[in-house]
Amino acid sequence: MKIDKEISHPIHPRHKLKLEYTEIPFNCDGCKEAGIGLKYKCQQCEFDLHKACAVASPSIHHPFYKKCEFQFHYNPPGAAMRICDACRNDVVGFVYHCKRCGFDLHPCCANLPQVLNDGEHNLYLCLKLSSSCHRCGGKGPGWSYRSHCKTYNLHVSCVKELLVESWQAIYLNADKNKVREMQTRIPSLKGILKNHHHSHGERRGKVRKCCQIAGGAVRFIVSAILGDPTAIIAAVVGGFISK
Repeated sequence: MKIDKEISHPIHPRHKLKLEYTEIPFNCDGCKEAGIGLKYKCQQCEFDLHKACAVASPSIHHPFYKKCEFQFHYNPPGAAMRICDACRNDVVGFVYHCKRCGFDLHPCCANLPQVLNDGEHNLYLCLKLSSSCHRCGGKGPGWSYRSHCKTYNLHVSCVKELLVESWQAIYLNADKNKVREMQTRIPSLKGILKNHHHSHGERRGKVRKCCQIAGGAVRFIVSAILGDPTAIIAAVVGGFISK
């Protein structure tokens, strides 16, 4: 699929937006959510859009909601506060909305891959959790990614929470090198996973293998949720859990 290197966008008509790649998290001026990787940026203003937001289709269908037709809106429809059914975050900007069923999806959430593959392991996008989330320990609503063995589950919403430190640094105008360091130091699930497995009496070898999968998976999922499923693939290979 061809990607335009420069576009015009109706919500920023003064200047054209140029495609660029960044490893520093940014705030999308369309959906108001976090972003990383490919984005369209105004070179004269502090204005950024996820690629998914900048070139959003007028309408989409999603395999999780087979009876729905989602229409794209620049602003949430209606007066009531709306929540993304994927990540459970508030909808305050660009959104795909199904008028018939009332479902809402951020553009990046709507474009999350059904399967993530880091070259060794598959992670599957699920409408509901089959077991407790390894981040929050709960089975609350919202989409999740699940390992093939079904022992590793992580809410999409919990992955977004892992980015809080980076966002605090950015809003406080911290040194950019510090922001980059924090962005690449996404908290691992090592301790949470070990406690989870020990509580179920599983053997050490299985614990270690699952923790290794999770260490890379978190970074890979973060990349997909922020709008660029390929942004951190290199960081995934090899795993990030210390031996």
